[in-house]
Amino acid sequence: MKKFAGLLLALFIIGLSGGARADVLVLIHGYLGSPGSWEQSGVASVLEQNGWHRAGIVSTDPGGRVHLLPAIAGQKRKNKVYIVSLPSKAPLHFQAQHLQLMLNFLNQRHKDEPYILAGHSVGGVVARLALVKGLNPTPHALITIASPHLGTPRAGQALDFTDSPWPIEVIKDIFGGPQYHTLKSSRSLYYDISGPWPGSLLYHLNNSPHPKINYVSIIRGQPFMIWGDNIVPTISQDMNNVPQLKGKSIVYTSGSGHSLVAADGFLLTETLKHISTK
Repeated sequence: MKKFAGLLLALFIIGLSGGARADVLVLIHGYLGSPGSWEQSGVASVLEQNGWHRAGIVSTDPGGRVHLLPAIAGQKRKNKVYIVSLPSKAPLHFQAQHLQLMLNFLNQRHKDEPYILAGHSVGGVVARLALVKGLNPTPHALITIASPHLGTPRAGQALDFTDSPWPIEVIKDIFGGPQYHTLKSSRSLYYDISGPWPGSLLYHLNNSPHPKINYVSIIRGQPFMIWGDNIVPTISQDMNNVPQLKGKSIVYTSGSGHSLVAADGFLLTETLKHISTK
């Protein structure tokens, strides 16, 4: 009860900066996710029930052309939700480039409507990279859910597991099965999210200027825990620990699992009510 009351108080304080609501919400899935991640978890349904209507699924083809599977009824409503489809095993830069293409496409369709980005897991880092690389117009807010802004040791473990000497590597390739082959095909992404080491992409990203927008970090687990969930440490999920964003992110704690759950829809709904879009 105390945690819930604290959340309401924090939301009220944010609301003092302005009560206008964004018209376009863009949902960005994480590693091995898809637009279905938001549907199967129940997040999209909760948003729909609270006035944020499905407007379509946006994707790109290998040639960089953007495609929209529209939800016509939702596009006519005030508050619209688009879900993007990313090549989630690809390196961060590649994913960010595709996200930029899709966001530019959406901005052309809704030129006078403010928008907010919400990314789960690696999707939150991809969104932040797209921001730093430059988006026009700039979104009004970035919300991340259980995102590895400082990387995750799990990526380093996956790199170690898929880097074996011959003939062990040959044996793994033969008998490892689909899961092992997925790990192998994701190695470039694992390098990107293994940590913000000098010379790494995360190091460059975290020390680059960020736009002056609203930042919200939704963290799994309890405050002051080392591990927020079984994938990303708590400290890594908080954008305030990014050198360029210290003190700039509102923080909420929600649950202990890494995956999206329906409760994230309710938390997004309340957050969206109070983020200023002036």
